Amino acid sequence: MQTQKDVLLDYLQTIRESVLWKLDGASDYDVRRPLTPTGTNLLGVVKHLAYVELGYFVSSFGRDLPVATPFDDPDADPHDDLVATGNESRDDIVALYRLAWAESARTFDGRDLDAPGEVPWWPPERRRVTLGRLLVHMVAETNRHAGQMDILREGVDGAVGRRPDNSNVPDDYDWARHLARVQETADKFR
Repeated sequence: MQTQKDVLLDYLQTIRESVLWKLDGASDYDVRRPLTPTGTNLLGVVKHLAYVELGYFVSSFGRDLPVATPFDDPDADPHDDLVATGNESRDDIVALYRLAWAESARTFDGRDLDAPGEVPWWPPERRRVTLGRLLVHMVAETNRHAGQMDILREGVDGAVGRRPDNSNVPDDYDWARHLARVQETADKFR
């Protein structure tokens, strides 16, 4: 029988893989281009998730980060973790995300869900946390960003679904008819 920690780690890994799948088959331009007025882009979301995991599961448990972060430079833009620079390839950012997984696993090994940590950038009254709380937080955070990526990717080229072997979206459904029906209903409220 799986422990609660195993369940949380399984959920986290499943959504991590879904995040990376959202990059598959998209051009380098499409994974980098801003797809919202705030500049949200597919590759930037992956980069952000990598640094967030490193912060929560490495720094917050007293371990040194294995890489420099955009936050190390006091003059950096506060949103540099959301942008793939011209010097960073897709492979670089995917490797960074996978490094975050490996470093996180080092923290998970040998620690129970009640293992104490501290998130230095959270308000003082909330900084003291447990591994369990951060796992739940990261599952929620990753799912939130995966949802953004679902919508962004569908807008780029129509690709939908959760993972290659289970799209969660029926292929044999008349989506054009569905879209027309939704639009027709919305039009009544103009």
